[in-house]
Formats: sequence, C-alpha cells, structure tokens
Amino acid sequence: IFDMFVVFSSIIEIVLSSLASSSLSMLRVGPQLARVLRILRVSRLLRLINKYKGLQALIQTITFSISSLLNVFALLLLVFFIYAVLGVFIFNDIKYGEVISDYRNFHDFGQAMLILLVISTGEDWNMIMYDCSRTPPDCIEGET
Repeated sequence: IFDMFVVFSSIIEIVLSSLASSSLSMLRVGPQLARVLRILRVSRLLRLINKYKGLQALIQTITFSISSLLNVFALLLLVFFIYAVLGVFIFNDIKYGEVISDYRNFHDFGQAMLILLVISTGEDWNMIMYDCSRTPPDCIEGET
C-alpha cells in the first residue's frame, strides 16, 4: 500500500509540475506541495534500511558518531570565534584590497566569521593574507 501511495504521489507530482510550467494560471500549484511529494518519493529508501543488515550497521554507526561530530563542530566554532575576534581587533582598519571589500572584511564580528569561512574553504586565502599584510609605504594612510 505504501509503494502504491508513493507511485501515485509521484505521478501527481509530475502532472502538477507540468501544469505549473504550462500557461494555465488557474491550475498552478505552489512549490511546497511538489516538495512534499518529492520527500514522499525519497521515503521509499527508508524501507531499505529494514531489509539490509549492512545498511542498518552503517546507519547505526552514523548515529553513534553524531555526538562526536557535534563536539568537533563545537571546537571548530570556538576556534573560528577566537580568530574572528582577533581579526576584528587586528585587521579592522583595512578598508580595501584585491579581495577585501565591503562584503569581505574584518569590520565586525559577523563579517569576520564569514571571511574566516571563506578562508577555511581555501578560496583566495593567499590574496586575503596579502591584503591583510600591507604596510606603509604600500598602503595609503587612512585608506589602508
């Protein structure tokens, strides 16, 4: 019965998505209903967990490791917090550079956390380092 319900909901979702792209504005349905139907289609995978012991062991291992992963995430967040506060105090005066701009800077805590996230992904970290290491005579007084 569950499989039949999922198949019918998938067919309804396909019909509704084709109606949403058509020119009939009266029959358009919001995207929330389509999302719910997609989730129902994915829920068929949950039935596989009960059938395969290897998949059950994998899910159980992931469940047991979630608390350890949360501890690692909390430690990483603490390190980011410390470096964001230091970045605001040390690099607050840097106005512009090749990468440092109005959107990527150390002017406040939120911006510092965002730029640290960018640095941690490896995107332009060396250019940010060069922008932050500018010293006189390379920088303009008051517009560093």
